Amino acid sequence: MIYLVLSVLCTSFLFVIFKLFDVFKIQTLYAIVVNYVVACTVGLLLSENTFHFEETTEKSWFWGAVALGMFFILVFNLMAKTSQVAGVSVASVATKMSLVIPVILGVVLYQEKLSGPQIAGIFLALAAVYFASIKNGGMAISKKTLILPLLVFLGSGIIDASIKYFETDHLEPDEVSIFSAMLFGFAAISGFVFIGVKAIKKPLKLNFKNVLGGICLGIPNYFSIFFLLRALQASGLESAAIFTLNNVAIVMLTTLLGIVLFKEKMSPKNWGGIMLAVASIILVALF
Repeated sequence: MIYLVLSVLCTSFLFVIFKLFDVFKIQTLYAIVVNYVVACTVGLLLSENTFHFEETTEKSWFWGAVALGMFFILVFNLMAKTSQVAGVSVASVATKMSLVIPVILGVVLYQEKLSGPQIAGIFLALAAVYFASIKNGGMAISKKTLILPLLVFLGSGIIDASIKYFETDHLEPDEVSIFSAMLFGFAAISGFVFIGVKAIKKPLKLNFKNVLGGICLGIPNYFSIFFLLRALQASGLESAAIFTLNNVAIVMLTTLLGIVLFKEKMSPKNWGGIMLAVASIILVALF
């Protein structure tokens, strides 16, 4: 359970850091590319095995890590843009409502069994995520920007489902660090290619704020994935329960951090969402 708690803390910090990017005028794309370089480096340094690229390419999960790493940078940019345009809570709810995708994967493909109280807890979690994040008068996003949270929802769900697939079918316990490092490494390469294309039209200028922002983002980003994989391997709970607990706890924490750090207001619906979240955690974890 400690791995799950640590994953929640690291992921929650990501939303706060995205918001601070907007406050300090940090260029999101460049900071995200630096973040992936940092995350890849941390993974290689912490690896239980000596890293040999030739051996890694022979792993059954290698090409999947390449594709998922390229997808990472797209979804990460969408998360950052949503946090800045629609707010931290909207980005959080879009990301964490996506828990339904890996939950369905676990039940349909891996025949995971859920008790009645756990199923009720998952539905309560969805309601909790919505009510804990909703602003006065509804979700404060226009029709024009509605596409951003929808894309974040789909992208986050695909990433979580893919992580579940690799953890179940391909990863050995001592390969978690290398696998995580490869995800971030190929995300970084994709980012460099994208920046290189942009540099053709507009020359790049090294900005210390972007580098520092990327470093601050990269460390918790790496550990958010590392600890989630560890939680999936170590916990006695089904993956559907893990993703539910992980996501609803992140929404609770990001909502509270939004209040404390960014003076976001809590409505009675928000407090109701927090209560539903507590109830869902009890049902999923204890039954």
